[in-house]
Amino acid sequence: MSMKPIRLILTAFLSLLSVTSVVQAQTKEPVDYVNPYIGNISHLLVPTFATVQLPNSMLRIYPARADYTTEYVNGLPVIVTNHRERSAFSISPYQGNKLVPVVTMNYDHERITPYSFDIELDDNTMRARFAVAHQSAAYELYFQKSKPVYVIINSQKGAIKVDKNIVSGYQEIYGNTKVYIYAETEETPLAFGILDNGALKTSQTSASGNNSCAVLRFTDGTERVHLRYGVSFISTEQAKKNLYREQNGYDVDALAAKGRAEWNKTLSEITVEGGTEDEKTVLYTSYYRTFERPVCLSEDGRYYSAYDGKVHEDGGIPFYTDDWIWDTYRAAHPLRALIQPKKEEDIIESYLRMAEQMGTKWMPTFPEITGDSRRMNANHGVAMVADALYKGLKVDAKRAYEYCRKGIEEKTLAPWSGNKAGWIDEFYKKHGYIPALREGEKETDPNVSGFEKRQPIAVSLGTAYDEWCLSRIASYMGKKKEADLYAQLGRNYRHVFNSKTGFFHPKDKEGNFLEPFDYRFSGGVGVRDTYDENNGWTYRWDVQHNVADLINLMGGREQFLKNLDQTFAEPMGRGKREFYTQLPDQTGNIGQFTMANEPALHIPYLYNYAGAPWKTQKRIRQLLKTWFRNDVMGIPGDEDGGGLTSFVVFSSIGFYPVTPGFPAYNIGSPLFKHVKVTLGNGKVFEIIANDCSDENKYVQSAVLNGQTWNKPWFSHDDIKNGGVLVLQMGRHPNKAWGADKSAAPPSADAEK
Repeated sequence: MSMKPIRLILTAFLSLLSVTSVVQAQTKEPVDYVNPYIGNISHLLVPTFATVQLPNSMLRIYPARADYTTEYVNGLPVIVTNHRERSAFSISPYQGNKLVPVVTMNYDHERITPYSFDIELDDNTMRARFAVAHQSAAYELYFQKSKPVYVIINSQKGAIKVDKNIVSGYQEIYGNTKVYIYAETEETPLAFGILDNGALKTSQTSASGNNSCAVLRFTDGTERVHLRYGVSFISTEQAKKNLYREQNGYDVDALAAKGRAEWNKTLSEITVEGGTEDEKTVLYTSYYRTFERPVCLSEDGRYYSAYDGKVHEDGGIPFYTDDWIWDTYRAAHPLRALIQPKKEEDIIESYLRMAEQMGTKWMPTFPEITGDSRRMNANHGVAMVADALYKGLKVDAKRAYEYCRKGIEEKTLAPWSGNKAGWIDEFYKKHGYIPALREGEKETDPNVSGFEKRQPIAVSLGTAYDEWCLSRIASYMGKKKEADLYAQLGRNYRHVFNSKTGFFHPKDKEGNFLEPFDYRFSGGVGVRDTYDENNGWTYRWDVQHNVADLINLMGGREQFLKNLDQTFAEPMGRGKREFYTQLPDQTGNIGQFTMANEPALHIPYLYNYAGAPWKTQKRIRQLLKTWFRNDVMGIPGDEDGGGLTSFVVFSSIGFYPVTPGFPAYNIGSPLFKHVKVTLGNGKVFEIIANDCSDENKYVQSAVLNGQTWNKPWFSHDDIKNGGVLVLQMGRHPNKAWGADKSAAPPSADAEK
């Protein structure tokens, strides 16, 4: 045979492969791009978890193990009751002679999607397939050994009972909160009872206390057990109702198909063309992460609230909780306000109800299923409200204003505390800043945590922003006097600005800057004595609402840009081991900039305010490419259920909300040639980036809704009814585009 026919055959074969790959690419749906394993190995602190749930659903699970590298799983998961922290119940398939409350097994061939879970256990002798609904789920368990087949259902702290193929009970998870389960198998067990000293006790059908376990024993040689269950925070009876409402049988594949369809519908609110397969994977995985929290607790129009320990009627407005507002207000809430405004309205109403149910009428700051833990610092729920109001969302402004005001003024500003205002709060009201302790000076306010400290700069700057947001709500309501008052308080950051160094610098109660002082390291572990989790280089830029004034404080645009550049260039100053021992949250470094912690998210966009939008474009591409990748270490720090990944979503499609409270978005550098965002009203906002590529990352010119656009930002009003932003991209920057002072994004004060 001559070489020519061989070449022809090879060419035809390669052409067939090419056509096949194109067809496969065309049929790939958004959910197929989600990789739940991204970030499952942490750079230092908490990794992501491969979470299986429907968008914002009450029932979430991830494998029952410490992290991706853990050799064993501890049974099968039932429900995660607090994002990345607490879980309840466990299910253990088992074939052996010694029964235990939770069976530890090695695993293999694990596959997780947003809606399903498949894993082989115990040296490949068992397999579990899982699919999830909003308040129920189903397992299909496979067995290979010709030994007794057991299914153990464990309440780690609570009560359990069993009757033939039905198991029900509850688990206490924290304080006055319980989660209930109702489970049943399609197959009838040979025997059933309670676990007692390593054996099945058939004479007992209920138990309470730690590790209360129901045991179902099936016939030797049973190859498959179908198990489905419902969960509830109201009662066992409601768990059963939830199960029967969502499932007609035991079909894991049918349940998975419904979950897949719901995820596809949700993720399709953003569609993209162009970019690489990895970039699409990072985008859609990041978007999926933004639906991990908050979770909807409404069950047939009722919900349990840990904020007063009661069951309430929801009145047609679903009740949401489990949201760490300290970080999610920055981008996760604005993303939802843009794409799912009705859900954002319901979430805000939920938080107003929490304030009322707690009795204090203080806006929550760290709402969880078990109550408001008041973790971190500041009262950023006010930013969430202000942002929603100015974007046209329906919010009860009167209640929101009052609860936000009371939270700021009546609750202590001391981090991680829900107590009434104390000494440092009175000092703040009088002097406009939180005083720092000098080395060796003893704490005098009992509200201050011995570990979390005062965090004086973080709290001073965060509260100034909150007070500005409160002024925005007051202005919206026509309260001019109050608006003027809180607008002035919104400038309190000036009290701790050191004009000699250009940094926000801790002051003692006498008004003196702490000296000597190192903006990289002074402040102890996590620099909590001075800042919080991030050092002075990060908090140098923590004036989201008044960048124009920050430019003035630093001496003008030129110096502001030099300071920004130096943030990305300043050496760590110590070896990595020593640096991260003190600052474990400040990973993902480029110079002193940290990509791993939320107070830094807006920093790369600040070039837009000082006449150098091209540097924002350069930085955004650098940060996305460096720190967010399609691999198990592809997230640089703690991803707090959308806190970090919402930055990736916005930045990947080309814009970002630097200042929640202003209905405005900064333009960056989109990764994709064509983006469509379906808004809550059904209208579509498109971003077309002509000639976009890895090299062509700089905006040459722009047209918004048919008009030439020379500003590096646009307003919510510009796109709320749909629109088209056309960007012409190029290899080298157009340093004139968007550089004029009049083109700068909005700030509380105009540049002088």
